[in-house]
Amino acid sequence: MKPIRVLHVYKDYFPPVLGGIEKHLHTLAHLQAAQGLDITVLVTNPASFPRGLRTRVEGPPVVPFRLVRAGRLFTVASTPISPAQAWLQARLKADIVHLHFPYPPGEVANYLWGRGKKTVITYHSDVVRQRFILWLYRPLLQRVLRSVDAIIATSPGYASASPFLGMVQERVRVIPLGIDLRPFLSVNRTEARRVREQVLQGQEGTVFLFVGRLRYYKGVDVLLQALARVDGAILWIVGTGPMAARWQQEAQVLGLQRRVRFLGDIPERELPLYYAGADVFVLPSTSRAEALGLAMVEAMATGLPVISTELGTGTSYVNVHGETGLVVPPGDAEALAAAMRSLMAEPTLRARMGEAAQARAKREFTAEVMAERIQHLYEELLEY
Repeated sequence: MKPIRVLHVYKDYFPPVLGGIEKHLHTLAHLQAAQGLDITVLVTNPASFPRGLRTRVEGPPVVPFRLVRAGRLFTVASTPISPAQAWLQARLKADIVHLHFPYPPGEVANYLWGRGKKTVITYHSDVVRQRFILWLYRPLLQRVLRSVDAIIATSPGYASASPFLGMVQERVRVIPLGIDLRPFLSVNRTEARRVREQVLQGQEGTVFLFVGRLRYYKGVDVLLQALARVDGAILWIVGTGPMAARWQQEAQVLGLQRRVRFLGDIPERELPLYYAGADVFVLPSTSRAEALGLAMVEAMATGLPVISTELGTGTSYVNVHGETGLVVPPGDAEALAAAMRSLMAEPTLRARMGEAAQARAKREFTAEVMAERIQHLYEELLEY
């Protein structure tokens, strides 16, 4: 029997783009190739690449599958416009076309010209910020969702709460995202202590850690306001993004220069050391654009308790209030500060929640389990 041919379609890929969907796509493609599936990943060429309009094709030994980066013309509202990608979608045959939503150009091109036998969408997040674009796209999006064969929701909460998934519940399957936990489970604690000492430079305090793209919905501004209310707390911020300069300025206005470290992007191989060097992980997101929070899973796998916000998405499915950490209302700096004080004051509670968090990560969010569930879905659709 021939291997299942899968075409993944999204706008960007990790590396070089450090984002949750990009990292998920990277992990899934590698695992599916290892499972014996015939994988092609079709994304756009990052603007940072030389000769950005050119289409690049990578494969073994660079990656164990075909990685096609189609040239882009320009980007509008964080969305690359790439006629080359649409042209390729109309020509690449596949047993399964696997779209990663939200990415309207990829979804529309597949709806109009796609050549897959079956189509699957992983519904990572509702369109939250680009309301005008959503208003224009809504009628076509409804058609796209009704035309596909299966829609993967990443948590039970998102499956039930999303206004768009509510219209197509018969097509929805819940498959939580997973990551490669091994680097976080086996982190070198001695090296982690060295990283902690190097960053702190003799400063004492409880280290709270944020990891992620610095985008509007991540709520780092609320976290800074909470930090200003909590004596003895230190914040490490790992990641870059469009809000970086504004939030650095806000930290200065709040007088937090000595207690906040903007560390920028950390190499992937070193990232577990920063998790293990911290005491508590915080994901203070403020909108439904935060669908699951894979950085929380990384932190939990390292053994950190988590403070997150109740968004009605998958974040509270990952971080169970009172078990693996604490959940507070979004945008509430005082509630966030109170949670930070609570975990600072009770090291025993931190340790107990960290152990529970690690156990939950191993039980529910491994990449291998995710990939097996997705392959079973493919086989069911194709009646293998």
